[in-house]
Parts: sequence; C-alpha cells; structure tokens
Amino acid sequence: MRSPSFPSWGPPPPLQLLLLLLPWPVWTQVPAAAASWATPGALDCPEACVCAPGGQANCSGRALPAVPGGLNWRVRVLLLNHNRVYALPPGAFADAGALLRLDLRENGLRWVHARAFWGLGALEQLDLSANQLEALLPGTFAPLRALRALSLAENRLARLEPAALGALPLLRALSLQDNDLPALASGLLAGLPNLNTLRLRGNPWTCGCALRPLCAWLRGHPRHAPGEPSGARTGRAGRYPHNRLTQRPCPAEAETLLCVSPGRLTLSPLTAFPEAAFSHCARPLAARDLAVVYALGPVSFLASLAACLALGSAFTACGARHRRRHRAAARRQQRRQPDPGPRTASPAATASQA
Repeated sequence: MRSPSFPSWGPPPPLQLLLLLLPWPVWTQVPAAAASWATPGALDCPEACVCAPGGQANCSGRALPAVPGGLNWRVRVLLLNHNRVYALPPGAFADAGALLRLDLRENGLRWVHARAFWGLGALEQLDLSANQLEALLPGTFAPLRALRALSLAENRLARLEPAALGALPLLRALSLQDNDLPALASGLLAGLPNLNTLRLRGNPWTCGCALRPLCAWLRGHPRHAPGEPSGARTGRAGRYPHNRLTQRPCPAEAETLLCVSPGRLTLSPLTAFPEAAFSHCARPLAARDLAVVYALGPVSFLASLAACLALGSAFTACGARHRRRHRAAARRQQRRQPDPGPRTASPAATASQA
C-alpha cells in the first residue's frame, strides 16, 4: 500500500513566488471596477442610472426631474430620454467633460439656459427632439465645437436665430422637422460649413423672400442615392450607426418641402424657386457694406447736428440784426419830427374869461 504523497517543500518556482508577493487588492481591482459600472447607485455611476463598462450611463424612463448627480469624466454616453427634466440650469453637465453623446428626448423640456452645455467641448451628438422648446437663447450651442449631429425635431420652435446655433464647424446633420418654422433666418446656415443633412419636413413654410437662403442651400446640396450613409463619401463610418441622424435623406425629401403663398393658399415646392424668383427681394448687406454703414452713421449724424446748429445760429443772428435796424429807424424818425409851439387860445375861450 502506497503512502499518501505530500507536496514537496523544495524551493518554489519564481512565478509562484512573484504571485505570492503581489498584494491581494491588485488581484481584485479589475472585477471591482467592472462591478461598480454595472450596479445602480455605485460610486462611479450617476444616481438612479445603470452603467456599462463602455462608459454608457442609462437613465432612461426613470421619471427624473433633473439631471442626475454623480456625473464624471468616465461617462461617454448619457441616456436621459423619457424623463421629466423640464429645465436645464447653467453647467448642468459640467462634470461630464468627456461626454460624446447626450440623449434628452421626450422630457417635456421647456427652457435651456445659455450656459447649460458649458464644459461639453467633446460632445458629438445631441438629441433634444420631442420636447416643448419654443425659443433658444443666443450662445446655447456655442461651447459644442465638436458637435456633429443635432436634433431639434418635434418642438415648438417658431424662429431659430443664428446666434443660438453659433458657429459649429463640424456639424453634419441638423434636424428641424415638425416645428413651427415659417422660414430660416438669414445667416443661420452660413455658420455650418460642413452641413450636408438637413431635415425640414413638417414646418409651415411661407413662400417669400425669407426663404431665399434655404432655397439657395437646397440648390447647392443635391441629394445622392437613398439609404447611402452620410460618411460614405469620406469613407468614415459613424460612431453611433443606429442613431437616426447618421443617414442622409432620400432625394425625394427636398421635393416634398412645400411652402404656402400668402393670400393665395397654394402650395409650391421649394425646389421650384430658382434664384431669379428672388430678384425683387433686397439682398442682405455684405460685411463691407455693413462696415461702411456703421462708419457713416455716426459721421452723418454729427454732420446733420452741426448743420442744424449753424442754421439756428444764422437765423438767430438775422433776427437780432433785423430788430436792431427796426429800433434804429424808429429813433431816427423820432428825431426828425419838429417840436410843437405854444398853443394860442381861441376867441371863445378869451370871451368867457372876460
């Protein structure tokens, strides 16, 4: 019968010795970090959210009244859709400076502070669709210099000022469909040099001179084959292929944009208006013309003021001279009149005295 064998007490191998020397927390560091991003309410995960190891924080459909606390630089994708975030205060996402995608759909959002998106210089996709926005303050999107896709669809926007969007040099997709826009303000599309996808259906477009910039943009951006992705020409795939802003519209979309002629109640496609149709419209002033106007304005005002003062002084001087002449003439006339002599009494008065 063989006796049970026991382990040898010889010198341990170098690898086993190295493992024994490693501290215990190092062995469990990676699993603990992964568990913290998969558990709601963990230290590195925003409140009331479920996080994934890839940096996605899912806070959808939790009836949140405000942006959750606990945002940090590890959050890359923040899903806040289907909540009750009615307002965005200043610096609402300041702690999530590495955020790449932000989804705020269907929150009943009514007000966005002009500094709500400060600190999001790396943000590439922003979805504000299906809310109740009626206006946007100037400079709202100015910090988002890396923004590539913006959706403002299904809101109540009646006017969108160029100062609200600002200059977004990398923006490629803009969705404005299903709003109350009768036209796009002049200069709105001028600050978007790389824009190639513009969704506009569902707006009450009004035929007139205000549509001139939009019609010019549509003529300069012909559509290609349906279903071709926006990055097909450059050979670059989108970061989020399932987002609805990554697909270019089909060629028929521009043809279905109709405007209503005031007083006629007739519909006309926007693509049917050539540049000659706006020949009666006043062209906007160029930057050089504006500089001339701004320079000549104060000069002309000062010149007119000086002319008024000179004319007033001339009239006052003429009036004073006329009055002096009149008084001098009156004095000369008084000097020329002879002094009346002593009066003789009448015979009747002499008889009565006697």
